[in-house]
Amino acid sequence: MKKIFPVIISLIVVSLFGIIYLQVDWISSTMKLKKEHYVSDIYASLTNISQAIQEKKDQSILGFQLQFQPMSFGKFIPTSTVYKNYEMQELIKSEFKKNNIKQPFEYCIKNSMSSVVLVSSGFKNEFFESENNYSKLLNPETYINSESLNVYIEPDNYFQNHMAKLLLFAALFTSVIIAAFVLTLKTMLSQNKLSEIKSDFINNMTHEFKTPIATIQLAADALNNEKVISNQQQIQYYSSIIKEENRRMNKQVEKILQAAQLEKDEIKLQYKKINVHDILTKVAENTKLQMEEVGATFSLDLRAARAVINADEVHFTNILFNLVDNAIKYSKDHPTVHISTFNSSNSIQIAIKDNGIGMERETQQHIFEKFYRAHTGNLHNVKGFGLGLTYVKNIVDAHKGKINVDSELGKGSTFTLSFDLA
Repeated sequence: MKKIFPVIISLIVVSLFGIIYLQVDWISSTMKLKKEHYVSDIYASLTNISQAIQEKKDQSILGFQLQFQPMSFGKFIPTSTVYKNYEMQELIKSEFKKNNIKQPFEYCIKNSMSSVVLVSSGFKNEFFESENNYSKLLNPETYINSESLNVYIEPDNYFQNHMAKLLLFAALFTSVIIAAFVLTLKTMLSQNKLSEIKSDFINNMTHEFKTPIATIQLAADALNNEKVISNQQQIQYYSSIIKEENRRMNKQVEKILQAAQLEKDEIKLQYKKINVHDILTKVAENTKLQMEEVGATFSLDLRAARAVINADEVHFTNILFNLVDNAIKYSKDHPTVHISTFNSSNSIQIAIKDNGIGMERETQQHIFEKFYRAHTGNLHNVKGFGLGLTYVKNIVDAHKGKINVDSELGKGSTFTLSFDLA
């Protein structure tokens, strides 16, 4: 699975860049075609204008009822004799409108001698050199008396606006694709992480159950031994081993069931007023033997003047046991566990400090996640399912309390619990 991830990511990234390239190329081609179509429409309009002018000239010639066949030179009629300025303005406007050309324009008609025949009031000489000036010969067959129509169309932001819209939509859809890609990648990584966590959980569970089961098996075999059967002291010894290992397995099963109940929100807390200092003293007494076995130092500094809260005594006691147990498990030699309390506003703060292996900042962000287990380096005696701190966090949240961790790698950790006073 780890090997295929880079391949999938590479394929998606290449596809994404391909889509972006195709979109840019498509937008560029579309704008080019639109510009060509736009220019084509302008010249089509100019052709229609030229034909309309010629038709009106022909009608004028018939109106004169000439009795002879004139020469080409004599047949020529200047446009200014058949159109006035406002009429030419309306003709151009009408033809442009047919082709959806709505920009303001100015026009100028010049003859072959470059003399102005008709001109709009806003036309300027510099318009002749502009790229927005479009020219059309009105009667190219009579070169000597030919006239040219020049129309200057004011540039607007049509193409820029159209391109901006296309780019906006392209960016929007590309963002959707990128978001889908990121979400897919995140989901894949999450599923991969869950798969790893599941494997770790199964391995840990197998290890946690395998040891007591093997111990119980050995103790049960020993009880069948004739020498042991005749020795009451030996029977009690092996029976106590079976009982202790059975208790240990039950404890592990209880942890798993508690996690499942918390996830389904099935645990019902029995609230009552309890004294935090009394619970802490009880925890200190119950862990005394465990502390002595590992050579740990345990100290209490109960400074809080007010220590009564509304809580479920069983679960509240459990979270303290879990935190103390973690402080011992994640320490190397001569563990030191220091618990202090103090009041802050209308709450009591409980700080559990140890001199253990500490945690990196990245680890601190995940320690309350279900099945998450921090890497312990060379510390191989740390066992569990990664459910302890998840249970602690859920119970603290259920009590509407807060839990914070302050830790530095190699220097220990401090878990601070905060609960409102009763």
